[in-house]
Amino acid sequence: MKKLSLDKVYQLIEPGPVVLLTTAENDRPNVMTMSWHMMVEFTPPLIACIVSQGDFSFRALEKTRECVIALPAVEIAEKVVAIGNCSGRDEDKFGRIGLTPLPAGTVSAPLVKECFANLECRVVDTALVEKFNLFVLEVVAAWFDPAQKNPRTIHHHGYGHFVVDGEELRIASRMP
Repeated sequence: MKKLSLDKVYQLIEPGPVVLLTTAENDRPNVMTMSWHMMVEFTPPLIACIVSQGDFSFRALEKTRECVIALPAVEIAEKVVAIGNCSGRDEDKFGRIGLTPLPAGTVSAPLVKECFANLECRVVDTALVEKFNLFVLEVVAAWFDPAQKNPRTIHHHGYGHFVVDGEELRIASRMP
């Protein structure tokens, strides 16, 4: 073993695919790129996510207590990165990047048409927001695009490096 710099740890423990988080405050939709999230519970589905106080989306999420988590496939990876490299504080990111907001069924935040799945969420716990910027979300509705067959997600490994989902393994498990 060789010692690893602590600032590299997050590159080893990225929790899942890069997603898009949408919000809407005062009828103004916004979208941000997010990779710091994790499943917390199966039923109801709960997701914990980090949204920095410095992000424009933080205020809208805190105020409206609802959002959409949209799952993009590798085909729109460049758009996903472009979203993360600009601020909704300054411009309409949907328009600039070329993504299509669609009305959600139960929340004011929009779905993202180009994504293979969209999860409508409500904030159910903010106990760790002040200390860690961690919101716990309950998924209240879920949508998928049946036209996107076998979508492959991207995973952030830090500093502009990504890995794309690849080979699927099937190993017997007692988990459902």
